[in-house]
Amino acid sequence: MSNKYDFDIPVNRFDTNSYKYDTMPNKDTIPLWVADMDFETAPVIMKALQERTRHGCFGYTAVPDSFYQATIDWFQRRHHWLTKREWYIYTTGVVPAISAIIKALTVPGDKVLVQTPVYNCFFSSIRNNQCSIADNTLLYDDGDGVTQPTYRIDLADFERKCADPAVKAFILCNPHNPTGRVWTADELRMMGDICQRNGVFVIADEIHCEFTNGCRYTPFASVSTAPCAVCVSPSKTFNIAGLQIANIIVSDEAIRRRIDKAININEVCDVNPFGVIALQAAYTLEGEEWMNQMKEYIYSNYDFARKFIAEQLPMLKVVKLEGTYLMWVDVSAISSGSVLAGRLLREANVCVNAGDHYGSAGRGFIRVNLATQRAKLHEGLKRMAKVCLNHN
Repeated sequence: MSNKYDFDIPVNRFDTNSYKYDTMPNKDTIPLWVADMDFETAPVIMKALQERTRHGCFGYTAVPDSFYQATIDWFQRRHHWLTKREWYIYTTGVVPAISAIIKALTVPGDKVLVQTPVYNCFFSSIRNNQCSIADNTLLYDDGDGVTQPTYRIDLADFERKCADPAVKAFILCNPHNPTGRVWTADELRMMGDICQRNGVFVIADEIHCEFTNGCRYTPFASVSTAPCAVCVSPSKTFNIAGLQIANIIVSDEAIRRRIDKAININEVCDVNPFGVIALQAAYTLEGEEWMNQMKEYIYSNYDFARKFIAEQLPMLKVVKLEGTYLMWVDVSAISSGSVLAGRLLREANVCVNAGDHYGSAGRGFIRVNLATQRAKLHEGLKRMAKVCLNHN
């Protein structure tokens, strides 16, 4: 069956106040950095937003029961995770959600555990709540020339860190950004068991949950009885981050009340009316069809980029991409991530993320956003090759 949607169609995003594009030094720059796709969102979402726009009044929004039911049905249908209406707290985004949960469940001076290299906003969410960072650095297996590089959990160190009485919470990134790991059900159970034994609350950032490449995403709360809050949003999946909508899913009523109070203290309790509409449109069979075809396109981009790098830049190593649309590339043979990212921007007009942003464990890496048109990705890779082949 032929694809219904054409993701090769270019979209000019300059002069739209796009953070990804309009912060670039010039219009020749190819932005392959922030996790924001270059595709128009699903037509079913655009249609729903256009219908809402025609009404003309955009006041404060009461979130309807259909909003919750759409999310419940989506996660049950796609991921066999049965949630209940009363478990949900809506908010403006996953990062505000994480910040509010930390505020609710810690006091200044507590420690929050992360697994670096990891999404950089975790660091600011922890520090902004006057907590400190505990690091269970992931173990990097750089491959043997046949198998691809990948990451695994240092479980012995994870248990040691959780045993520290100052560690009150653990931010789980599932799937993991930027390493591309999709944690298995067994890995999630083991981490959950350790957290439960040590009284460590799990904050699960599962915003990339729909992006899996040949493996299965498992919601943390579906396999672990450890106290937790799961943060989800359609924003990454459907390229609607600017509409600012997310959910926190918490089964424990007492903890949910504390988090809800923190959401109100942080003033992220009112949501965008367009976000409410967009979520309901996204979580339909039509939205799912668009999503599935979009994922096929992105992972064909990954295969294309991996082949290009193997042929043109064999000194670089592409880490196995199980999830997300962010390719993690080991550039340590020629440079640090920050130095190479700087050169790519200055000399080639290509913007990628330096791995250093994700903690010291990311120093020898760059992160490349694959969610763009193939022609743009190809041009970006060709420009990158010229710089990398003249790295002296």
